[in-house]
Amino acid sequence: MPITLQDVALRAGVSKSAVSRTFTPGASVSAKTRAKVEAAAKELGYMPNVLASSLTTGRTALIGLISNNFTNPYFLEIFDLFTRALQKAELRPLLINLSAEEDASRSLSMLRQYNVDGVIVASSTLPPDFAKVFHDAGIPVVHAFGWSSEAPQTGRVSIDNTEAGHLAAVTLIERGYRQVGFLGGPQNAATTADRLRGFQTELLTHGLAPEVEFATAYSYEAGRVAMTRALDSVPEVEAWFCGDDVIAIGAMDAATALGRSIPSDIGFIGLNDMNMAGWDRIALTTIRQPAQQIVATSVDLIRQGIADPATEPQMVLLPCTLIDRKTLRAKP
Repeated sequence: MPITLQDVALRAGVSKSAVSRTFTPGASVSAKTRAKVEAAAKELGYMPNVLASSLTTGRTALIGLISNNFTNPYFLEIFDLFTRALQKAELRPLLINLSAEEDASRSLSMLRQYNVDGVIVASSTLPPDFAKVFHDAGIPVVHAFGWSSEAPQTGRVSIDNTEAGHLAAVTLIERGYRQVGFLGGPQNAATTADRLRGFQTELLTHGLAPEVEFATAYSYEAGRVAMTRALDSVPEVEAWFCGDDVIAIGAMDAATALGRSIPSDIGFIGLNDMNMAGWDRIALTTIRQPAQQIVATSVDLIRQGIADPATEPQMVLLPCTLIDRKTLRAKP
């Protein structure tokens, strides 16, 4: 028979409510009573039922971790970081795949069925009304790795994507490139627009303007297809800033298949610094997002939002850095 709360209370010589308070975070219980209860629980092998305790506290510690980027290997790394960080914070991730979802209200209904305490949107392509709908329902929300000024009510943690575009432009100019291109992700993604804006603005100060192409998704295949098209229409471009590493890897393979040598014939710079970018065969020069810091900050903000729903949403922009490998020529 499973060990019950009553069994622990009898062994410890305390009331059932004292046992319940011992295993309820933030509940008042004396140090003496806590020691008795914990000792009795250890002797009996009792583990509190978190689902049952949620009925008392009104808190499930469930955090909806939602995205639509499951085909992008970088986001598998992100989900690994998030699940570890949430579990370390004694929160339980509920992973939701919204790849085929277009109705924010239906997504809200699904999350409400599980009575989540908060939501982390880990995507740059979900429309901003997703975060807004969750926020308007009284659920603390943090949007990580992408944000839009159209959804100012939610917490946001990201790099400064405009600055990332600026850094890419500066890097290409320093390497002596003059005919350059931008291969972004989906055109409707706010991050794509910001990266392109920063890239164009810096190039303009040098009297340059990039060729612009967009991939249909943040995926290898979309990058390969888009670059195949670009190399046919604008073969004179010497280097491309790709707004995502996996798009860049697809683009590099397209260029190689068409007989271009990297970096002597054509250069590439990506964004994210996913693990694959550092593989010897790829060795992609890229702009690193501090993924671990973005995840840790997002978890801190969601904990604050749960503890104090009146907390004003914060916007946290973190710095990005250049990781120099082998897909751009050296400085002249």
